[in-house]
Amino acid sequence: MSDNQYVAGSCNIGTGEIRRRQIVAIIGSALSVSALIGFISTSAEPSLRLGIFIPLAVASIGWVQSKRKFCLAYGLMGTFNFGKLGQLSRVQDKAALAADRKTAVVILAQSLSLAAVLTLVVYLLPLSS
Repeated sequence: MSDNQYVAGSCNIGTGEIRRRQIVAIIGSALSVSALIGFISTSAEPSLRLGIFIPLAVASIGWVQSKRKFCLAYGLMGTFNFGKLGQLSRVQDKAALAADRKTAVVILAQSLSLAAVLTLVVYLLPLSS
């Protein structure tokens, strides 16, 4: 699969957009690690640790999108981008639009599931001193 060609339900972003998602994944990961360090250093109660879900979701969504070369927001909106950042093109074919929306929902489900599992791990960590 080419990094510079739209493929319905499979690839809707090019190299620049993929890099954006990688940066989002790195930021979400850094925030998650920072939160985890805070939880460990303060022996945070398990209920407080559930807050790590948000940065883990950001990291997961960025990571899954970059690996799949597919932006879930673009998929839901019926757009794609292989040019300059922010220069979107519209999906014209209804079957392609349906495939993109299905892939977007799958990516969202995968990302939130990954974030939920990781949140559960953090929640179950024995941090009490």
